[in-house]
Order: sequence, then C-alpha cells, then structure tokens
Amino acid sequence: MLDVRRMQVLRAVVTSGSVTAAATHLGYTPSAVSQQIAVLERQAGIPLLERVGRGVQPTPAGLLLTEYAGRIGREVAEAETALADLRAGRTGTLTVRYFPTAGADLVAPAVARLRREHPGVRIDLGLVDPGDPLPEVEKGRADLAIVVRPRGQAREGLRLVHLRDDPYRAVLPKGHRLAAKRVLDLNDLAGEPWVGSESPDGSCLELILQACAAAGFSPDVVVQSEDYATAQGFVAAGLGVSLLPRAALAHHHPGVVVRKVRGPEPVRAVHAAVREASLRQPPVRGLLDALRDVARGAAGPAVS
Repeated sequence: MLDVRRMQVLRAVVTSGSVTAAATHLGYTPSAVSQQIAVLERQAGIPLLERVGRGVQPTPAGLLLTEYAGRIGREVAEAETALADLRAGRTGTLTVRYFPTAGADLVAPAVARLRREHPGVRIDLGLVDPGDPLPEVEKGRADLAIVVRPRGQAREGLRLVHLRDDPYRAVLPKGHRLAAKRVLDLNDLAGEPWVGSESPDGSCLELILQACAAAGFSPDVVVQSEDYATAQGFVAAGLGVSLLPRAALAHHHPGVVVRKVRGPEPVRAVHAAVREASLRQPPVRGLLDALRDVARGAAGPAVS
C-alpha cells in the first residue's frame, strides 16, 4: 500500500524541482528525503523521479502520484477545517427529542436561542408521543431529550439536568361539588370517576398512582385518554375528574375548573437527559444552558 506521507514528500520534491529544496521546505535532510522517495518507488514498483542536470523531474508515474498527493493534501486540509468547525460548534447536527407539553414553552424558546448562537448547526427536533424519550438518548439516536424522572435518579453514562418541577392540578367539571374549594385534598377525589390522562407505559402514570396510594385510594378510571386536551374535554362533559400537569393547562377548556391539590401534591420533575460524552459538544452545552434559563423564567398558568 502506498504511504500517504511519502507521497507528500514526492510532491514537495516535484514542486520544488530538487531533493535539496524539498528537504529545506520539509525540515528534513536531503538524505532522509532520498530515502523516503526510494521506499515509495519500491512500493509503487516503478521509478518516480529521473535526474535532469542538477535537478530531478517526475516520471509519468511520479507525476501521477504527485497529482493524487495534491488532491489528498487538499482533502486533508478540508477535513481539518470541517473538524475544527464541528469541534467549535459552528456546524453539525443536534438531535433533540421531547414530550408534548415541553414543546411550546420550554423547547421552542431554547432552540430559538441555540439557532442564534450556533446558526450553522442543524437541529433535528422530534416529538415522542406517547412514550419515553430517554431511550433515544441511551441508544445514541438523540443527543438530548426532555424527560420526566424523579429528582436524584442517576443512570450510568447519562446526566440528568433538572430543569423544573411541574405540579399536577385537579381538573373538575364546572359546577362540580368540589369546585368551590380553592385547594383540594387529594383524597377528596377518592370517590369520583376519573378520566385517565397518562400513558400506561410512562413514568407520569406511576407518579399519580403513588400519590393516590399515599392519599389512601386507587383512582377509579372510567375513561382513558392519553391526550391532555381530549382529557379536558371528557372532564368538561361530566365524565369524571382528572389530574393534569400544570404545563398542560396553559389553555384550559372553558368547561372545566382547575384547582391545586395537596396531601400529597403530585409533582413531576422535568429533566434534560444527555450522554456524558455529548457534553463536550458546544451545541449540547449551549442548548442545556438555554433550557435552564428558559425553565427559570417559565411561569405556570394561573389556577382558575
């Protein structure tokens, strides 16, 4: 196999016109340059240079390899530039996965800031609904995901960056007997029919069930909807009560009332999940900073 470095030595000899001039340019001795050319000729199986007066000129084979050496040199220079741009966060692709209620008020403004700071980076946004975005990061299909996980829960090779807590609210039909209370005890809902709002495969459902168990009951789910807007519609129609995260209630149905709950108050912890290795990438760090800043400034909807 031809040695690329020796091909560059050949190119230096051909472009300078002599072994001595090439040696000066490369910082080698003339003897070292001659040895490199001799080895390359053995690899090629054909003479590459011939003497002309006090200098040398390439044979047809030498000229051929010199042209290829020039192309290789240009490709390497382009690769170095591209790598530097990628390393500095000027280019590349950032793949982000998120769940629905994180999109509008958390992901969107953070991504808008990232585009201003890293305009050359392509951002691949993907909604995971229903389901959990975390496996996308674990399997290397995403660089960052917005996930719901208990605070302090660690995973090997991953970093969970806490962004905010998103408390659940009781959603009741207007005119419901409990609507007059400003704050509900969770066990006030024990005897009510429930509208399920969370995917059976998600961590949010487990959080609600644990809170209800702590309040001494198991919810009687009579209607199931994994879409928050539809769940509000079911509640407005009088089919039951529900618990929905505050982030899902920025625009609540006119036929429902929203109340705080306590004893306990279910709260889902929203995190950004990234692989530890990805934190070396400037766009990943930039998006994390933007998400934290947006989360600190995000305000939940008022309770009606």
